[in-house]
Amino acid sequence: MIKRYLIVLFAFFSFTAMAQQGSVWKDLSNVTYEIGEDEFGELYLPVFDEKIKKLQGEEITAEGYIIPFEGMFKPEHIILSSLPLAECFFCGSGGPETVMEVMLKDPIKYTSKKVQVKGKLELNAKDPEKLMYILKDAMLVSP
Repeated sequence: MIKRYLIVLFAFFSFTAMAQQGSVWKDLSNVTYEIGEDEFGELYLPVFDEKIKKLQGEEITAEGYIIPFEGMFKPEHIILSSLPLAECFFCGSGGPETVMEVMLKDPIKYTSKKVQVKGKLELNAKDPEKLMYILKDAMLVSP
């Protein structure tokens, strides 16, 4: 019961934040979750709506903030958040649909300002070690 309540709470905060933005993030926020299991126990698996499924393998542009992870910045593998650091999924009120892994063709310099990247979207509903949205072969459009 508490787990379902947390999902609803995450979705509410995420939807509220997304409603203020008009980019691809709004489409990516239309995800629900189902409870699954792996060898470590219970986990939440994303269920993508049809609009999101149509984006699989497509080139998209996403705007957001670079989130440092594992204690350092990796210039060719970043986490992009639709929300500033204080509000992002890892630090604040955003849900898991507000972040994506970005695999860049060329390394970039860290900035706390908003950036724009473009690449091919991959949906991940099975690997809990990865985020549910992964942008591959990406490049920096604007710093």
